[in-house]
Amino acid sequence: MHIAIIMDGNGRWASRRHLPRSAGHRAGAKTVDTIVEAAVRNGVTTLTLYAFSAANWGRPHGEVSALFTLLRHYLTTQTRRCLEQSIRINVIGRRDRLSPELLEVIERSEQATADCTRMRLRIAVDYSAQHSMMETCRRLRAAGSIDQNLFIETLAEVDHSAIPAPEVDLLIRTGGEKRLSDFLLWECAYAELHFVDCLWPDFDEKAFSQALEEFSRRDRRFGQVAEAKAAASGRG
Repeated sequence: MHIAIIMDGNGRWASRRHLPRSAGHRAGAKTVDTIVEAAVRNGVTTLTLYAFSAANWGRPHGEVSALFTLLRHYLTTQTRRCLEQSIRINVIGRRDRLSPELLEVIERSEQATADCTRMRLRIAVDYSAQHSMMETCRRLRAAGSIDQNLFIETLAEVDHSAIPAPEVDLLIRTGGEKRLSDFLLWECAYAELHFVDCLWPDFDEKAFSQALEEFSRRDRRFGQVAEAKAAASGRG
């Protein structure tokens, strides 16, 4: 099962408490720990978290700097815990605009957890699905013919994904907004969408379990009518 999460609302969480936005991001990092552990316990095989979008470069310099400092700290401190739980870390997105110091930390965490198999934790940093698909098309422009498998493999290369990720089963967005915000547009073609009003720092294991429970009640037909889906399953 592949779950993707748009972790929205850190800044608003801090503002409502008359705190700097960086305090909201620190609180959000604690929620990441909680949800990663909950995902492992629930048998999730791939968890993709939207940490920093390409559009986030437009935020104030101080906030951007604080976000990257927090990311470096998270990777440095949590890699050992991921090893203990056999969680493979993979940072996806562009890398040409990241600092050498952050790149070193990313590569060290990825290499250390490369053999972990229990769950893949993908963290999207400087990520834009539109950019990824455009760059994939640019690289494939000279190919004689393009099939879906080749597109997926090239998209994974563009995104620095260790291996092509499975399609997203469930996308969760906190913070009350109801949009994808340029996140995993290819992989979310048939994803079930779950939007919640609570801000990311307030999203806890109970809220995560409720999202899983609602997902279990969804009738996923993938464009088929129920009768055709049942017949196809019977043939399998």
